[in-house]
Amino acid sequence: MKKIGIVGGLGPEATVDYYQKIIDAFKTEDGDLNYPEIIVYSVNMSEFIGLMKTGKYEQATSYLAEKVENLRRAGADFAALSANTPHQLFDPLKERSAIPLISIVEATCEEAKRKGLKRAGLFGTEFTMKASFFPDVFKKQNIEVVMPGQDDQALINQKLFSEIELGIFKDETRQMLIAIVEKMVREQHIDSLILGCTEFPLILEEDSYAGIPVLNTTRIHVDSIVKYCKTGG
Repeated sequence: MKKIGIVGGLGPEATVDYYQKIIDAFKTEDGDLNYPEIIVYSVNMSEFIGLMKTGKYEQATSYLAEKVENLRRAGADFAALSANTPHQLFDPLKERSAIPLISIVEATCEEAKRKGLKRAGLFGTEFTMKASFFPDVFKKQNIEVVMPGQDDQALINQKLFSEIELGIFKDETRQMLIAIVEKMVREQHIDSLILGCTEFPLILEEDSYAGIPVLNTTRIHVDSIVKYCKTGG
């Protein structure tokens, strides 16, 4: 098996979920305990988000590149970013990385293509919903990515950083998010929903809402990480 490197901490709750799901993927009925080696570099979320907020994307890329290099030096054969937002910088980061990087966006796009989806809604941080990295990748497969309305984007972002990223999961917030999904189905005719923040699966745990399938980016990404760990491709 190849050694897994994870850039975590963006945020911590999702990083724990990644670790657990990767380990679960290797559990067997005979209990042979043959788990992969995993190296986690948990970054300072405030520092990274601060760079993104001020548009210092080159510095943010360098910040992540340093962490990936540290993972390589620690023995990781490949790496993954356990968050969607830093994938805004994925292409320049990949160019600077000496080890392969597994993209959450590309993996999610492949899953959407496999399911025959054509018009996916996107929940994420404000950075993710305002950036083009999801639409750009999905467009190559003739899949449209649709954002919530501006007011709903602001509300989703506010709940993410004031509650969900802190491990606070309120039922009223869950119902608010579901109501936005229902509105997008009704008004924007989405046929699926991308949980474009790896904390969302911790509060929206079902496989579908408002009659449409959910693309759980954490689970999809973990599947790709596990596959690469086992086969190297």
